[in-house]
Amino acid sequence: MNLFREDLVNFFDDALLNKISKKCLEISTQAYQVNNGNIPKWSQAIDTIDALPKGKISLKKPYISINKDCIDSELLMDALHKLMPWRKGPFMIYGLALESEWDGDMKWQRITKHIKPLKNKHVLDIGAGNGYFTFRMAMEGAKRALGIDPFLLYNYQFRAIKSLIESPLNALLLPMKLEEIPKKPIFDTVFSMGVLYHQRDHMAHLSQLQEMMTPDAELVIETLVVEDPEDYILIPKGRYAQMRNVYSIPSIKTLKSWLNDANFNNVRVVDVSKTTTAEQRKTPWIGENRASLEDFLDPLDDSLTIEGYPAPTRAIVVCDR
Repeated sequence: MNLFREDLVNFFDDALLNKISKKCLEISTQAYQVNNGNIPKWSQAIDTIDALPKGKISLKKPYISINKDCIDSELLMDALHKLMPWRKGPFMIYGLALESEWDGDMKWQRITKHIKPLKNKHVLDIGAGNGYFTFRMAMEGAKRALGIDPFLLYNYQFRAIKSLIESPLNALLLPMKLEEIPKKPIFDTVFSMGVLYHQRDHMAHLSQLQEMMTPDAELVIETLVVEDPEDYILIPKGRYAQMRNVYSIPSIKTLKSWLNDANFNNVRVVDVSKTTTAEQRKTPWIGENRASLEDFLDPLDDSLTIEGYPAPTRAIVVCDR
């Protein structure tokens, strides 16, 4: 689609990113040409939002806020509803609170105090969802913040938010998988958040991340862990907290050993937090199926998932290439 192509061309007008621009354009163009019955609805929402006045972006915790007076709020809300479910956020758009399922600010606060400054950096955000964190990275001053997520709806959500900004940030989301990006060492900071446990081959994922990193780059991993002191890996049978495709959840010790085996240096665990219903919560913005974390836990024992596994706990690990 032309509106996405223009964004990509402008974003990749950069000496380093130009090295991967041709392949990114090719894969993204193919992704937008899939036969998806929701595309007319999503495109209609984008057309409506594109016609609205642009506003100034700022951070009003926990919200990414876009502010502009004299907006038809019903028109805006109808367009944003067409793009549900909204998993990542939250956003405050012209006074309308878009309360996503995840309060991303809570995670970002756990991360940002432990990483190198992103100002003037090339940043890659793997499994970015709708780009909430990609926006946060750009707001921290990144020279370019590139998010990738193959789920097409998230790319439309990102485009909707970006099109409302008066002076768009140096941020872009593409409908791609990590394995589809040409492996060039061009990123100063690479984020893989909520991705590792969905990988059939976790070591291949770590290797691919490393191939995208400059020699002095930093990797930020955020992933599910089990709080077992020994070398241990939980391999769920079927679903985990109602999530499909959760292949392995390591202990913290095992996670560190994976990163060491993948030749990352200075591996340090900077945070371990149990996921709470304050961070992952039911809201009207997640659509007709409003199930969320509280529905995925054992109703008699919230230390367990509904399947009987340890309840979600997430670790943040920072390391060097």
